[in-house]
Amino acid sequence: METKKFTRKELAERNSRNDAVFIIDNQVYDVTKFLDDHPGGHEVLIGVAGKDATENFEDVGHSLDAKELMQKFLIGELVDEDKTNVKKRNINWSAGDTAAESTSFTSSWKFPVLLGIIMTVLYTYLFG
Repeated sequence: METKKFTRKELAERNSRNDAVFIIDNQVYDVTKFLDDHPGGHEVLIGVAGKDATENFEDVGHSLDAKELMQKFLIGELVDEDKTNVKKRNINWSAGDTAAESTSFTSSWKFPVLLGIIMTVLYTYLFG
């Protein structure tokens, strides 16, 4: 099955409650049937209809469930001439990733816990 291609110009006209389409990462989504179900309200979606909503979508910090749900509204992609460079966001939630291992002790959760224990022992010793 071939992917349907759209131009930014033709999508710009699809910005109403009866035809709400937008672009996220060069992919085109028709959210007309989702307007009333969107947790943030239909106004948010209509506000970006006909436009590139990539930055708005990422700024909100949608859940993985939301990102999976949006696949059912995917209707195509931009023509090659209208595509922009997509910045891949590399988010790794695993505990063993190198970024987490390289953080200092004071910026991790361990520091406040240790500080709380020390303060509790000190309080008990001085006032107990």
